[in-house]
Amino acid sequence: MIKVILSTLVTTASLFALSHFEVAQKSDKTMSGFEDSKSKMTMKLINSKGQTRIRQMKSKSLELEGGDKSLMEFLSPADVKGTKFLNYEHAKKDDDQWLYLPALKRVKRISSKNKSGAFMGSEFSYEDISSFNIEKYDYKTEQAKEIKLNGKNVYVVERYPNYKYSGYTKQVSYIDTNTFLTMQVDYYDRKKALLKSAYFSQYKLINGVYRNGQIHMKNFSNSKQSILVWEEESIKNSLTNKDFHRRVLKK
Repeated sequence: MIKVILSTLVTTASLFALSHFEVAQKSDKTMSGFEDSKSKMTMKLINSKGQTRIRQMKSKSLELEGGDKSLMEFLSPADVKGTKFLNYEHAKKDDDQWLYLPALKRVKRISSKNKSGAFMGSEFSYEDISSFNIEKYDYKTEQAKEIKLNGKNVYVVERYPNYKYSGYTKQVSYIDTNTFLTMQVDYYDRKKALLKSAYFSQYKLINGVYRNGQIHMKNFSNSKQSILVWEEESIKNSLTNKDFHRRVLKK
């Protein structure tokens, strides 16, 4: 009888267990439905000695089937003021990315081979700044395991970039089992060593949609850190494709 009960419990647990991809899908759905967004942003750069530099930006994004669009503009300090970054996300191919450099008054296209490079001197790469799309990754086929992380139950999801020029061989994300919000992502470099970790916090519920408030990126290879904070964010502002046309870079 005991064996039968245990067998039934195991079978029932298996029915409700989620695969790595299923957890990723639920997490993606939790953050979807914002249509578009506008926000002010602060980027804090912290070097290995603890010295900090602050940059102020504004950003906007557009949620689209097959890939979001986003535009970021630096407001201060003076050496980066007017710099703009435009990203067109694609699920099945490399994203299109452009950087407008006001000192040169020209638009620079970011090539696929350079997207693992540092974004504006931060510990975020161009690849990191792009919108997350679950179709850009392959996933482990078995069930995602659950562990405790900082007192919370989280799923551990392993994903592998399926695009050629990714700077990573593997990413491991830790996703809250109740909210399906991402708590942390570990990034492994091309040598399969842990390179850096991103810590997600200050989530906000805006008009029924979860939006991320802060990402703290720690680079273990150089002891540098970068923190991105979203402020005064609004969603469903009726933005359109015109707001993300390449010509807006030179305006």
